[in-house]
Amino acid sequence: MWSGSADAPPSTRIAMLAPSLQPTERRVAESIVADVEAAIERTAQEVADLVGVGRASVIRTAQSLGYEGYPQLRVALAREVSLTGTAATGTDGTMLGALRGAVDRFAARLPHTVSALTEAELDAFVTEIDGAQRLLVAANGLSSPLGIDLAMRLTSAGRPAEYMPDTLGQQIAAKHLGRGSACLVVSGSGANRASLDVVTEARASGARVLAITSFPRSPVAEAADVALIVAPVNDSFHDELVHTSRAALMLVTESVVGLLVARRGDSARAAQAATLSVLSRSLSE
Repeated sequence: MWSGSADAPPSTRIAMLAPSLQPTERRVAESIVADVEAAIERTAQEVADLVGVGRASVIRTAQSLGYEGYPQLRVALAREVSLTGTAATGTDGTMLGALRGAVDRFAARLPHTVSALTEAELDAFVTEIDGAQRLLVAANGLSSPLGIDLAMRLTSAGRPAEYMPDTLGQQIAAKHLGRGSACLVVSGSGANRASLDVVTEARASGARVLAITSFPRSPVAEAADVALIVAPVNDSFHDELVHTSRAALMLVTESVVGLLVARRGDSARAAQAATLSVLSRSLSE
């Protein structure tokens, strides 16, 4: 069941929940995404007949997405279509046109990436980072660069954070965290085996687990004490696997550090000033 922000549009909810929907519900959701305009015009029974499932499955799909029923889902779809408009697709046959089209599509979906977040979740997340005695950042696979970047940004802001590129090293560090510490896991899919092993060790040590991921019912998200769910910029879980992007996650991780700096005030700004003094000495003509 959808538990994110009520402002999140249907396409975002479907992209985030698709991996965890029941098979019949996933088929209904996929048919909606495949032709949103048609789905707006169809009744629940018409969708059921088209997909080859019972009407009850269509209703359950709408409810899993956080709507009272299919009529409410249709209204939300119509609203999303009216607000989104048509983005350029770069169909002139050139590489530059294709690049511009990709950028336009990304820009059109970017506001959706944070539509599932709530003020309470952000506040709780920043509070956990701020108060942890030790903070271990864990990230593997395509999310590894985000983990390195996040740990460096936090340290530069006066919030020391540890990051180890070796997956076994991350597990060992997590095992020694203990109560009062936190492990912050960045995982786009929320299902990376190495990251899950780190989560297991962190929880066993008594540490708090924080997560930044794209899917609310993923193992990492469900194991976390506090999770920020950043909707993928792609339209489906399949697209997330084939055309993986971590751009939205990177934007959120950078912004979270900014929120921490704002909360810490003068102490964080002093830490950043000290960091800049080091950087200035490393530059040459």
